[in-house]
Amino acid sequence: MGIVSSSYHHRPVYRSVDAMGNISIRNLTITPLELKEAERLGKTVRATPSNGRGNGDSLGGSARLTANRTGGGTAPAPSDGSQKHFTGGIMIPPFSETEAPVPAPDPNAGEKLRLTFQEPGTDHRYVAEFPGPTLQSIVMRHSAGEITGKEFTVVYLPRARYLTILSSARLIAWMAELPSALPVSALSIPGTHNSPTHFFALPSVRCQAVGIRAQLDNGVRFLDIRVSCPDESLSDDNLALVHSAFPISLTGTKWFHDLLAHVYAFLDDNPSETVLMSIKREGTGRGSDQTLSKYLARRYFAGANTLHWYTEPRIPTLGEVRGKLVLIRRFLLDDSLRSEHGGRGLGIDGSVWPDNVANGTCGGGQIRIQDFYDVTQTETINKKIGFAQAQLERAGQQVCVPEEMPLPIYINFLSASSFFNASCWPDKIAARINPSIIEYLCTGHGAPGKGPGQLTIGDAGTGVVVMDWVGHDGDWDLVRCIVGWNARLQLKG
Repeated sequence: MGIVSSSYHHRPVYRSVDAMGNISIRNLTITPLELKEAERLGKTVRATPSNGRGNGDSLGGSARLTANRTGGGTAPAPSDGSQKHFTGGIMIPPFSETEAPVPAPDPNAGEKLRLTFQEPGTDHRYVAEFPGPTLQSIVMRHSAGEITGKEFTVVYLPRARYLTILSSARLIAWMAELPSALPVSALSIPGTHNSPTHFFALPSVRCQAVGIRAQLDNGVRFLDIRVSCPDESLSDDNLALVHSAFPISLTGTKWFHDLLAHVYAFLDDNPSETVLMSIKREGTGRGSDQTLSKYLARRYFAGANTLHWYTEPRIPTLGEVRGKLVLIRRFLLDDSLRSEHGGRGLGIDGSVWPDNVANGTCGGGQIRIQDFYDVTQTETINKKIGFAQAQLERAGQQVCVPEEMPLPIYINFLSASSFFNASCWPDKIAARINPSIIEYLCTGHGAPGKGPGQLTIGDAGTGVVVMDWVGHDGDWDLVRCIVGWNARLQLKG
């Protein structure tokens, strides 16, 4: 059953899909896996000749799986008494795709398919049963409920008959798995657009489903922050959080210093992690960019807060910034601050940010940007999806050599909106874009010839992917897919 969601204000509805054709399995982990057996719950699985996986039509969402890990031996007996049918052992090497001689389950008949995988050289078996009863992918765990050894996440795309296996380190501390020598620009980083806008607000202003701490606990590592700056003549240097000219909450002003308290607490609890923070001046405050830079330097980057910030104007390694915030500066500096860091100023420079661009640069080439946001009609959403996929492919072309000059940071905004068209408010656009990017990351990204530009494949990273409305109803699958693409970097340690 494919999931089609027209809005994040409603539960998805189900659509039947043609079950003809075999399933394809893509292993996007560093671990080789062997498909040991297949069971159809309610019907018999008959191995069929390899004959293609079908048309791979685009799907408006991804069906989720239930999955668990057994500590060895055979998989649990099917609940309906179906026989087990061994496939003869099909190897699926790391970062490869294999068509299995197993027909896709027929959702019209209420079928489910249970596949059992084994890690060669061990007795560890992993079981995936799909389509599942929930809207979320499930981390494979030990049958006793303990997290031991490797972890995987599985996503099933019914229309493409595609099962994708991803690395699924704990999202709360996924950076702990990566070598410290890597520049942060080499990482695949989930981010959120207008990150603190989860409060009760105008529908065109609200961009997020959950708060900052929930985002961080579930893998988000890039925060997009907009603040209104008061006039310099005022003694008040509190910075209100805004979205364009509007407050982010209709129940009272929300403040930058309160947001930082949540981020500091997260980093203190998870010192293996870093958070990239883009700060931009918006709103109705009369302070200038230069005023904002002085407020930030005096109150937020100085004193005890110094330990929490990395404000050098260069791309750091992960080891340099574990436990810290990395400043991406989308504002101009006051002259008094240009002498910082040997005359190079503060933060990674994004002050001359190209507007509404599909492929732009700033910061002397340190930042590559896809930020096309002017989606005034629903027909334009597919154009936006194409821009986002092209930026993913460009990011994936990079090859990181830790001892060489850092790669640029690719920042890819999935967000877009139109104030005057309710069908193009953030939640409506995210309901279209987010599932399409899940599908692309599972089936097309990092695969030769499958990207929109058919570029060469490097480390197949995603860069920073900046999203709206993740975490709605506990659905973090897009974040999991992005984090999963860091697997290749584990081999560089």
